[in-house]
Amino acid sequence: MKTSIVRPHLLRPRHRLLLAVRPRNRPLSTSRPVSSSQPQGKAFNSSLALDSASNLAEASILNRSEVTNVLTAAQKGALSPIQQYQKLVQTGALRSDEHQTRIIAQLQHFHDQLITYSPPLIPDSSTQGSIISRLFSREPQTPAIPPEQVPKGLYLYGDVGTGKTMLMDLFYQTLPTSITRKRRVHFHAFMIDVHKRVHAAKAAMGYKGGDPILPVARDLANEAYVLCFDEFQVTDIADAMILRRLLENLMNHGVVCVITSNRHPDDLYKNGIQRSSFIPAIELLKTRFEVTDLDSGTDYRRIPRVLSHVYYHPLTSENRAEVDKIFTSITSDDKSDPVITNRPLMTWGRTLHVPESTSKVAKFTFADLCGNPLSAADYLEVTKQFPTVFVLDVPKMGMDKKDMARRFITFIDACYESKTKLFVTSEVPIYQVFSDESAEGNKGMSDHMRSVMDDLGLPSDIVGSSAMFTGEEEVFAFARACSRLVQMGSKEWAESAGQM
Repeated sequence: MKTSIVRPHLLRPRHRLLLAVRPRNRPLSTSRPVSSSQPQGKAFNSSLALDSASNLAEASILNRSEVTNVLTAAQKGALSPIQQYQKLVQTGALRSDEHQTRIIAQLQHFHDQLITYSPPLIPDSSTQGSIISRLFSREPQTPAIPPEQVPKGLYLYGDVGTGKTMLMDLFYQTLPTSITRKRRVHFHAFMIDVHKRVHAAKAAMGYKGGDPILPVARDLANEAYVLCFDEFQVTDIADAMILRRLLENLMNHGVVCVITSNRHPDDLYKNGIQRSSFIPAIELLKTRFEVTDLDSGTDYRRIPRVLSHVYYHPLTSENRAEVDKIFTSITSDDKSDPVITNRPLMTWGRTLHVPESTSKVAKFTFADLCGNPLSAADYLEVTKQFPTVFVLDVPKMGMDKKDMARRFITFIDACYESKTKLFVTSEVPIYQVFSDESAEGNKGMSDHMRSVMDDLGLPSDIVGSSAMFTGEEEVFAFARACSRLVQMGSKEWAESAGQM
C-alpha cells in the first residue's frame, strides 16, 4: 500500500510559543523506584504529566523520572511494548493517545516477529573462499536470507515534539534479553562511525582498490542485527553516496531497523547534489520498511517550564565574573582533579587542545570552538569526554559568520545528543545569536523558514530570524538549534544534564 507523503502537522493551526521545548524521553543510566504516593497530574501524550495547580517545573522533573523508571523496569521485568506503554499510562506519566497507540501496535507486531526471528550467520571473511575475490568484487552481494523472511523495518516520521524518540526508546528497552546483538544510535554518530570504517577498509585494500562497503556492512551486521536509528537525515553528499549500498547490504545480512526522522523518505536529501543517485535508497526505505507518520495532535514542547540561569548576556564584566565563579565552584570540589590548561583530546588521529578543563568540565571561548575548522566528530568527542561545557563570548552571527554559525549549530546538536550541561555567555540572548539585521521584522525571512519555525514553536519575535540560512536542511537545522537552546536552558535540563 502506498504511503501518503502528506505531512499532517503542516495542516495544523499555528500556535503561540510558551517558551517550552519538550525534552526527549531518553533512558538514563540510573533510576529510582516510583512511589505510589507521588502526586499524579494530567498526562500529555508522551509528555510530562502536569497539574496546572502545581509547580510546573517540579512536576516536569517528577514525571520525567517516572517515565525513566518504568523504561528501566521494562528491561528487568521483560515487559512488551504494549505492556510498557500501558504501564506509563497507568502511572500518569503518559496520556493514552490514539496516534501513539497505533504506533505501539506496530512496534508490538515487530517485537513479536523478532522473538521468533533467526538472523543468518555472518561468516567471517577468512572462511569465505577467496578473501581477495570477496573484498574486491564489485558484483551485488547475494542476500544471505530471502527478503521475504526478514521482518520489515519501521520508519517513523513526524514533526519535532511528537514523541518519536520516546517510542523508539520504549521499543529498544523492551527487546527480549535474548537479543544481544542490538544497537541504538543517533544517526549522525552512526555515519561518523561508518566513515571511519570505510576509511580503514580502503586502507586495508591498498592501491588495488575495491568496494569497502561490503566488509563494513558485514562487520556492522555481525555486531547488531537490530538497529535503532534516531533522527535519520541526509544532508551530505558523502552520506548519500554511501547509504544506498550500505542499507542494501545490511538488509542482505538480515539486519532489521527502526528509524525515526522528521521527514518522509520522499523528502530526504531534497534538492541535494546528485540526488538522483540517492533515489534507490529512498525506494529501498519505502519497500523494506513500514513507513508511518506520527502526528499526535498534542505538542508537548509548549508546556511552560521555568528557565534556569545558565545563559548570561550581554558580554559584561559582571556576567563574565559570575560565570567564572560558577566554573571555579564546579571544578574545585575534587582536589585530585585540578584544572589544567591545553588538555590534549585525540579525535580522528589529530589533537584538539582544551583551553581549561578538569576530567569532567571544559571551558572554551566561542573562537576556540567555532573559529577553527572543527567537525561534528570533534564536537561529539568533546561532549563525550566532558559532561559540562562552558562556552564564552558567543557573538551575534550574521552573514559574515555563516561558517561559524554552522559549526555552532553542529556543536549544539552534539550537546543535545550527549545530554551536556551548558553554560554560555553571549552578546545577545542565546536564542537570538543566529538573527541578523537583514531579517529583522521578518522582512528577510522566507515563507519556508517562517513555516518551519512556526512548526517548531519558534516565532521570530522570540529567537529572531536569519536570512543567512536558505536551503531546506539549513533552515530546519537553524530552527532546531534555537529550539534546543531554549530547552537546554530550562530548569529541568540543568538539573538532569551533565551526568556521567
